[in-house]
Amino acid sequence: MARQRKRSVHGGGSVFQRKDGRWEAKFKVEETGKYKSLYARTEKEAYKLLEDAKFQQKQGTLATGPQQTVKDFLEYWLENVEKPTIELGTYFNNRIIVHKHLIPGLGHIKLQKLTAQQVQTFYSRKLKDGAAASRIEQFQGVLHKALTYARRMKLVSVNVTDDVQVPRRVEYEGPVLTPEQVRLLLREAREKGLEIPIALGVTMGMRIGEILGLRWSDIDLVKGTLRVSRTLNYLPEYRFVETKGKTKASRRNMLLPQFLIALLKKQAALQLERKEGAGTEWIDRDLVFSNKVGDYIIPTTLRRRFYRLLLNVGLPRMHFHDLRHSAATILISMGVPVNMVQELLGHSDVSITLDIYAAVVPSMRQDAIKKMDDLFGEQS
Repeated sequence: MARQRKRSVHGGGSVFQRKDGRWEAKFKVEETGKYKSLYARTEKEAYKLLEDAKFQQKQGTLATGPQQTVKDFLEYWLENVEKPTIELGTYFNNRIIVHKHLIPGLGHIKLQKLTAQQVQTFYSRKLKDGAAASRIEQFQGVLHKALTYARRMKLVSVNVTDDVQVPRRVEYEGPVLTPEQVRLLLREAREKGLEIPIALGVTMGMRIGEILGLRWSDIDLVKGTLRVSRTLNYLPEYRFVETKGKTKASRRNMLLPQFLIALLKKQAALQLERKEGAGTEWIDRDLVFSNKVGDYIIPTTLRRRFYRLLLNVGLPRMHFHDLRHSAATILISMGVPVNMVQELLGHSDVSITLDIYAAVVPSMRQDAIKKMDDLFGEQS
């Protein structure tokens, strides 16, 4: 197969097809005067690699030798490679990891000189400073993804994080409420105007962002259904951001119990009164839960009110997210099949639900034995 040579659209490089069928993008590195090649499966991908490389070179972030630091590379990767492909909330979290942790700890090292031992030492130092193993796992996830890109772009020969041992994660085990404690919490929540958000968390397993992003258009009170399709986040730099669920499983349809349907009808009537009272100041976002003028509620505001509720009724301190675990435990204890619990809570992997199931099994086994005694005991 003849090599097909073409000039780059903007000059300064060429793209051609190799004998092995791959496409090669070739350009001259300004700092060294030597040529560098990048490879792709298609002509279009090769042109994209060439333009990206030229842009990096223009910005001074192309790793062409020992001069580029980890800081230079991570900053470019985060803004130009990672940001366009992920949700804004994930980008915001990754940016914190990059700028507040990875760059201060590893940024001064030359990218091509970075070693697994240096990364391992960085993680160990973070652990000694009080970082949780789960946080180190997040650092590893971001750094590994960035260096995977660096290797694919031939900026480094290996991904050194492949040889790093991440500390064993200690799984968080939050408190699990009993049905009696749930009833106690809901009674107190009713007095504070928080009954519906708490009920949606502890009976339907909804996350706080899913609750605050819920719209009336997602609810059919006649059919008794609710659709979870978005999550509300509050990011200081961007303020309120609505995103779709991270996984297909997290976007789900649910049947509502009658007591929740009745509560939602009361909420609709209450919100109508607020809308009429606010007049022209009302912001119509169709939100089920809003502030006094119809606008978004900051998630931390709901969390603080939740913590006060727990304190008022003497329940242990827990995260709002822990209500999902209580919901799953109660449902499984009631004999609801694991796959149905997984679907209701939007778990992406059934193993997450099975972990909860494993914790409930001992008490369920005792109940099963007792039922057998009650059923067959008189036969002996």
